[in-house]
Amino acid sequence: MSAKDNAAINQLFDLLESRYAIRVLWALKDGHPQTFRLLQDSVGGITPNTLNTRLKEMRAANLITHGDNGYGVTSSGADLLRRMSDLSAFATKWTAAGKAKKK
Repeated sequence: MSAKDNAAINQLFDLLESRYAIRVLWALKDGHPQTFRLLQDSVGGITPNTLNTRLKEMRAANLITHGDNGYGVTSSGADLLRRMSDLSAFATKWTAAGKAKKK
């Protein structure tokens, strides 16, 4: 992997590692716009201030857009979510195998 590729992946990870960032994006995976309040409920446990910050960051990164019907994913955001779709299958297998941390 080139230095340019490493820089790009590190930049994406920096964004996605922010608290609740992946959950916000994942809450929009069905492609239907959500209002701020509905999105807050969908994510669960996120404060309005944190949600607002994540939305601003992801809008600046062109992953999320805001329109008349609420927040939704851009074509780049949808592309990222398609690439992340295998996480669901992996998580199910991982937890079934007892690898997940017990709460």
